[in-house]
Amino acid sequence: MIDLHCHILPGIDDGAPDLDVALQMAKVAADDGITVTACTPHIMPGVYDNSGGDIKQRIEQLSRDVAGAGIEMKFVCGADTHIAPDLSQGLKDGRIPTLNDTRYFLFEPPHHTAPPRLEYAVFDAMAAGYHPIITHPERLHWIEDHYDTMTRLAQSGAWMQLTCGSVTGNFGKRPLYWAERMLDEGLVHILATDAHNLRNRKPVMSQARDMVAERLGEQAAIDMVLTRPSGVLDNVSPDTLPPTVGVPQPEEGPGLFSRLFAGFGDARKRKQ
Repeated sequence: MIDLHCHILPGIDDGAPDLDVALQMAKVAADDGITVTACTPHIMPGVYDNSGGDIKQRIEQLSRDVAGAGIEMKFVCGADTHIAPDLSQGLKDGRIPTLNDTRYFLFEPPHHTAPPRLEYAVFDAMAAGYHPIITHPERLHWIEDHYDTMTRLAQSGAWMQLTCGSVTGNFGKRPLYWAERMLDEGLVHILATDAHNLRNRKPVMSQARDMVAERLGEQAAIDMVLTRPSGVLDNVSPDTLPPTVGVPQPEEGPGLFSRLFAGFGDARKRKQ
């Protein structure tokens, strides 16, 4: 499995506070079957002023530390990017890192308030040649009133990434409801841990993967944790990757009037 969203870099944002915790997180991830982890600290102007160059240096050091501890894990660069007026320019100049230096990047909407220009920001980045992966839409506090926005974005080409803990119910009933609805409607492209610690935000994916497999089928789960994430890291065009699937909806049968009319017609035929 490949985890495209993990706050494991020690001491850089609100993820792992120190190297010891980061090493333990890497061990937990490896034991769960994760082979590649994208280190994705926040980039939020005025709050988390991280930059691509600094993130890459820290990943190189973490890779050496993890290897020295005998943990098999490959790390790649990324960031959990918030909306900003210069988002596209930041992606172009490398200040905002994409996932493994590809066209794909993580895009985190504000949690508490729906931004008025969210769709514009997404489409602007896509017009500049980048492919946004919108992180944890099921956990946004405003999704009830703007679910159609997420549907439009997904149908227009943006990707949706669910947090594994939402699928397993660790974040409560509300995120679970929206996660299951998005899965059933075929809006979900990727599962990721969005891990921050070893308490309630561990870097584990297997349980959520198994639950998706039970809900949508084994191949759908594989595509969310391996096929598409591998395509992201290899910078494959999204058009060449498997489309999303949902729960098949039963076809609507004829209405009451149609059934009555059909029965009346059959009766007339029998009389003739």
